[in-house]
Amino acid sequence: MMNRRQLLGAGIGAGAVLASVSSAQTRFRDLPEAASTESPYTQVPPRPADGFEYNPVVTLNGWSLPWRMNGGVKEFHLVAEPVERIMAEGMVARLWGYNGQSTGPTIEAVEGERVRIYVTNRLPEHTTVHWHGMILPSGMDGVAGLSHPAIPPGKTYVYEFDLVKSGTFMYHPHGDEMVQMAMGMMGLFIVHPKDPTFMPVDRDFAFLLAAYDIDPGTYVPRIMEMTDFNLWTWNSRIFPDIDPLVVRQGDRVRVRCGNLTMTNHPIHMHGYDFEVTCTDGGWVRPEARWPEVSIDIPVGAMRAYEFNAVHPGDWAIHCHKSHHTMNAMGHDIPTFIGADKRRLAELIRRQQPGYMPMGTAGMADMADMSMEIPDNTVPMMGGWGPYGPLEMGGMFSVVKVREGIDRDDYSDPGWYENPPGTQAWEWTGELPDHARNDSPETILTPRSQTKRS
Repeated sequence: MMNRRQLLGAGIGAGAVLASVSSAQTRFRDLPEAASTESPYTQVPPRPADGFEYNPVVTLNGWSLPWRMNGGVKEFHLVAEPVERIMAEGMVARLWGYNGQSTGPTIEAVEGERVRIYVTNRLPEHTTVHWHGMILPSGMDGVAGLSHPAIPPGKTYVYEFDLVKSGTFMYHPHGDEMVQMAMGMMGLFIVHPKDPTFMPVDRDFAFLLAAYDIDPGTYVPRIMEMTDFNLWTWNSRIFPDIDPLVVRQGDRVRVRCGNLTMTNHPIHMHGYDFEVTCTDGGWVRPEARWPEVSIDIPVGAMRAYEFNAVHPGDWAIHCHKSHHTMNAMGHDIPTFIGADKRRLAELIRRQQPGYMPMGTAGMADMADMSMEIPDNTVPMMGGWGPYGPLEMGGMFSVVKVREGIDRDDYSDPGWYENPPGTQAWEWTGELPDHARNDSPETILTPRSQTKRS
C-alpha cells in the first residue's frame, strides 16, 4: 500500500528524456500533484513506510517535497513561481521560489533510484533547474541554451536520471541565474545511501544560506546588488525566527549546509567539536577528516558535519562574520564611540521629542530598545533568551540538546536550566591583582621560578 507521500497516479514507462509535456501526452498521461506550502515553520517529514529505509532530513523552516512511485520511478513536481516568504514576524518578502516557498522544498531520494522531476514554470520569464553536484546525463544538467532549451513561462519540462551516488546536493536555476537566485530560487537535494548502515545518524538537519538586499519598508530584493546585502538568512529566514535544532542527548547528529550567497560563511557551533563528513563532491573518508568547531562554506558549496550530542544545553550556531548576525543593517552609520552627544540630543529633542542617541558606548543598547521602525522590516538585533536580549539577527540559531526527547520529537523544549555551579556568576569579593601591558613591544613571559622536580 502506498503511503500518503506516494501520491496516486497512473503508471508510465521509464526512459523519458527532457521534453515539453505538451508534446509528450502519449507517454505522460498526468502530472504528480504539485504540493505547496506557505508555512514558515519546520515541517518534519514522516519516515518512509515502505521501500528503502532512511532517516528523513529535517529542513530548518522548510519541508520535504512529496513524491509518488510510477512504474518504478520516483516522481516529483516542482513549480517555479512567485512566492511570499515570511522572513520573520512582521516582515514578508516577495520572492521567487518553488511550490509556494523560498527556499524550495527539499527533494529526498535514495542512491540507485531513478527520479523523474516535472518542472512547471509559472514565472514571468524562462527558467531551468540545475542539479548542483549530481552526476547525470549532459542533457539533464539544466544550463539554459547549453543542456537544453530554457523552459518558457507556462510550460512544463521533465528531468529524468538515475541517482548514482548518495550525498548532499542542491538545485537552482541556470538561466538568468543572478536574478533568479537573488530572488530566492534554490533548494536542497538529499540522496540517502542505499545501505542504511552506511553513515547512519539519528538526526539530520539541513539549510541553505542566502543573502538579500531589501530596503526597510519594501518587499522585493534589489537583484543587481553584488556585495552590500543587509539580510543574511538560513532558508530565507532570519533570527530570531529561525527554528532551533532540537536534539536528544546521545544522538548522532548531522548538519548539512549549502551556500548560495556571494561570499563565504564560517559556520561555528558552540559547545562541540565535529568532523566534516560530506561535501557536494561526496562523503569524506574517515582518514581525511579532522576535528573542527567552525567550517567555512565556500560560495556554491555544500558541507555536512557530524557530532555526538553528549553535552546538554543551549548552544549557539551561527556565521562567524559578525555583520552576518544582524538584520536590516545600515552600512553608512557613522561611529560615535567616545563622542559626547548630550548637547546634540537636547537640541534634536526640541524638534523630535523622544529622540534617542545611540552608538556612544557601542550598539548593544539597540537590542533592548523598542524603537519605531518602518513597516515590513525587523530590528537590526533581536531575540530574547532566559537572561536578556541575545543581540543577534540573521544567520543565528540554537542547538538544543536535551535528555529524554522522543526519537521523532523536534518541538522546542524551551530554555535550558543550567545545573547549580555550572553558570557564570557575579563576583563581589576582593579581586586578585591583574597584569596589564600597554607596550607595543613583544614581551617574553618569564619562566616559572618553581624548581623542576
